[in-house]
Amino acid sequence: MKVNWTQELPIAITVTDKDGKIVEMNNKSAEVFAKYGGLELIGQPLNNCHNLRSQAIIAHLTDDKATNVYTIEKNGMKKLIYQSPWFVNGEFAGLVELSMVIPEDMPHFIR
Repeated sequence: MKVNWTQELPIAITVTDKDGKIVEMNNKSAEVFAKYGGLELIGQPLNNCHNLRSQAIIAHLTDDKATNVYTIEKNGMKKLIYQSPWFVNGEFAGLVELSMVIPEDMPHFIR
């Protein structure tokens, strides 16, 4: 039995292929990007949704197979954004973005 655990996870997951087209979105991602078309974004180029500065970052992540991690505050919520390449059999397959709401006073531990 295949379990599609990502669909109802309260973290927005957006996946692109190696050419920068959106190939997968979970329910939260569709909700977050509803005003831009939600699930209708699947099959669309990621760059269509971004300004030139963001497009340059996407190009860097794609070209260098790099990871980009940062926090933002939007609509009164603090979020962690994690953008990373994904691979199939060692070959670059595209980018994944995880976007999750985090508490303003999130604990930090050193272990």
